[in-house]
Amino acid sequence: MPILLKAKIHGHVHGVGFRYEATKKARELHLTGFARNERDGTVYVEAQGARENVDKFLHWLEHHGPPMAKVTRVEAKYSHDLENYQEFREM
Repeated sequence: MPILLKAKIHGHVHGVGFRYEATKKARELHLTGFARNERDGTVYVEAQGARENVDKFLHWLEHHGPPMAKVTRVEAKYSHDLENYQEFREM
């Protein structure tokens, strides 16, 4: 059953290719949704798909990301209220 992840990534995540790499990883995991920079210096992500793949993506957000990024915290929540995303895109 598909699930929706909403996550806010804190740390040094602007100007380091975070959205680009997150988009690549999400597509690799067959997820739909988006990644966008926020004015407060965070990256906001919505990703939906199979629970196993969404969990893998969250782990990637928390522990990997692009080499120049430094994630300090990820606020994440799951929802069963799915969106009508057709692909994963960088905004």
